[in-house]
Amino acid sequence: MTNVFVGLGSNLGDRVGSIAAAVREMAATEGVRVLDVSSVVESEAWGVEDQPRFANAVARLDVRGEADAFLGTLKAIEERLGRRPGVRYGPRPIDLDILLFGDEEWDSPELTIPHPRLLERDFAVTPLLRLAPDAVLPDGTPVTRENAVEGRIVGEMGPVPGFGGPG
Repeated sequence: MTNVFVGLGSNLGDRVGSIAAAVREMAATEGVRVLDVSSVVESEAWGVEDQPRFANAVARLDVRGEADAFLGTLKAIEERLGRRPGVRYGPRPIDLDILLFGDEEWDSPELTIPHPRLLERDFAVTPLLRLAPDAVLPDGTPVTRENAVEGRIVGEMGPVPGFGGPG
C-alpha cells in the first residue's frame, strides 16, 4: 500500500456534497482505503477567474497498485460525478488530482507526480498540511505555504460530511 494525497475541488452545484461523493467513491474502490480527509476550504478561482469560488479538500489514502492505474480510477469517478470535457481551469462539478503518491515521481503526458503546481496552490497546500504538517516532496523539499499564492483560501466550510476531518 502506498500513502497517497488527493486534492478534491468543486465549484458547480453542491460543492461540498460533490467532494463527499468523491470520497465515498474512492472509499468504495477495491485497493483504496481512506485514512483521513481535511476539512473543506473555500478558495478563489484562478486560471479562469470569472467563475464561482471553489470548495477544496485533501484526502489521505492507502492505495494498492500503480499511480497511473489510480489516475484512471480518479478519472472514472470524475465522470460518474458529472465531469465533462470543458475549458481548462474552468468550472467543474468535481476535480480530483493526485498531489503525492508515496515517494514516487512520475513525468508522462498523462501524469506528473508530485503535482507540478502543488506548491503554488494555497487550496491544495493548506489542507494537505492540515493532514501532514511535515509533508515533503520526493526530492526532500518541504511542503510550505511560502509560495502558495494561487487559489487563495477565503473561508472555511467545515468537515466533509461523513468523514469528519481534523481541520
